Amino acid sequence: MQLKAHTPSVATDLIPPPDPSEDSLTPAPLTALTELDDAIESLGEAVPCRSYDPEVFFAESPADVEYAKSLCQTCPLREACLAGAKDRREPWGVWGGELFVQGVVVARKRPRGRPRKNPVVA
Repeated sequence: MQLKAHTPSVATDLIPPPDPSEDSLTPAPLTALTELDDAIESLGEAVPCRSYDPEVFFAESPADVEYAKSLCQTCPLREACLAGAKDRREPWGVWGGELFVQGVVVARKRPRGRPRKNPVVA
């Protein structure tokens, strides 16, 4: 059995290469994770995602997700991290103080199970 080579469904020859002169005029956002890593190292101070357990930033429970979001609020690279995560369409986790689910920012993580039919009186 011989395997066929995969041909892309989009014609790649129609997409023009990026213009290098445009990049020199405006600073590039920290979209690549390697660029974000370099920025963290050059900062010279501890950032929450490197100081705490990484599992917190990819947690399942809503309480842990809110805790991770609160840790991001003190980070000096929060805005760059969030912008990069939006550009990369991160599939999940807390990036820049926001929760991503399937590449989209979600306000809060819902707990497992079915929502209540009647509101809970506190």
